[in-house]
Amino acid sequence: MTVLKVRTLPDPVLRQKAKKVANIDGSIQKLIDDMIDTMRAVHGVGLAAPQIGISLRIAVIEIPEKEVITLINPEIVRREGVRVVAEGCLSYPGYYGEIKRSEVVKVKAQNRQGKKVRLKGEELLAQALEHEIDHLNGILYVDHIEGHDRLWEVTPQGNQTLEHPII
Repeated sequence: MTVLKVRTLPDPVLRQKAKKVANIDGSIQKLIDDMIDTMRAVHGVGLAAPQIGISLRIAVIEIPEKEVITLINPEIVRREGVRVVAEGCLSYPGYYGEIKRSEVVKVKAQNRQGKKVRLKGEELLAQALEHEIDHLNGILYVDHIEGHDRLWEVTPQGNQTLEHPII
């Protein structure tokens, strides 16, 4: 497997709407494996294909103590509730911000075998689902920040262990 370079702003691929995956073949399987390796190497909760420069609708998510979730062509079909969360992003390193995310998110997608799946996420999983699907639509978490006073720089004085996910 391969650890790939994570793209950061202002890379234009991060602002493009990713293309649907038409055929889940060996190259897509290798891409998924490489995305999982990359996500783990950079200590992310999730990773979307545009974050490694590939404009395809693929995302992987790994919540602590859970199996990896692979989503191909995901769509949010329902959102419930609103909560305020602190969030960071591998593609906007060194910062975290306070944004609004849904309490519950329901998604339809295909898994890596091509089977249609439905997934319900709450708490961190709901947040990761919204975050990664935003990436597939060319949206970053900083686009949701409601003011400059809601974005903070991560400093070396110990803020590296903040209780917010770097997704």
